[in-house]
Formats: sequence, C-alpha cells, structure tokens
Amino acid sequence: MYTEKLMQLFMNPKNVGRIEDADGIGEVGNPVCGDVMKIYLKIEDDRIVDVKFETFGCAAAIATSSMVTELVKGKTIEEALKVSNKDVAEALGGLPPQKVHCSLLAEEGIKAAVDDYLAKKGNTKREASETKQCAKA
Repeated sequence: MYTEKLMQLFMNPKNVGRIEDADGIGEVGNPVCGDVMKIYLKIEDDRIVDVKFETFGCAAAIATSSMVTELVKGKTIEEALKVSNKDVAEALGGLPPQKVHCSLLAEEGIKAAVDDYLAKKGNTKREASETKQCAKA
C-alpha cells in the first residue's frame, strides 16, 4: 500500500521536465521493472540551484524522483551526495518492500548527474573518494 505522501507526489509531481542547459545529467534504469529516471542539475558555486526529472515508470518511481529533487534542491553537491535511498523512502513515509528499488534509482540518478557535472568540469574527485571508501571496506 502506498502512503498518502507518495500518492500526492505521483498525482502532482514537483520539478518535472528538463533543463535544456543542464550542468549535469544522470540517467539510470532498472532493466527488471523497466523504470528509467533522468535527472537534470543546474549548479552555481557548487550548489544545486535547479533540478528537474523525467521518469518512465510506476507510481513509486515517479514519486521517488520527485522527492529526491525536493531533497537536493538548494544543497551543495557534497550535501546532495549524502542523500540516500533511505532518506527518500522516509520522506515519502515509507515504501512497500518491492518498491525500495525505486528509491535506490533516485539516489543513483542524483549521483550520476553529479558525476556528469564533475566530468564536464574535468574533475573526477567523487569517483576517487568512493574508490578509497570501497578499498577500506
């Protein structure tokens, strides 16, 4: 069963659309269920000043896309990268177990868009720091 908050964002999602001159674009998908998310970021002084999404998928995919845009808007890149799929799910009041993958796609979409932004700037800082974290595990 979906929460009221999830249904509200499914029926009236926020930040839908694309940013034509986006600084970073992330596209992620789940081949099992067919959900595809595309996240667009506009960044000024390392802060996300605008974020939009286009999602093809179920109600949970659309709602998690909308929620993650709300959670990262106005944050620095570093702060946005700390937004987890659990944060997205909690902000929606929870997700059914079979839909948790939608919140993971939302998290991955933001990270992919940031990676794209950093690559365009010729910076691979995030990838290097993640590699170090994996080596420690």
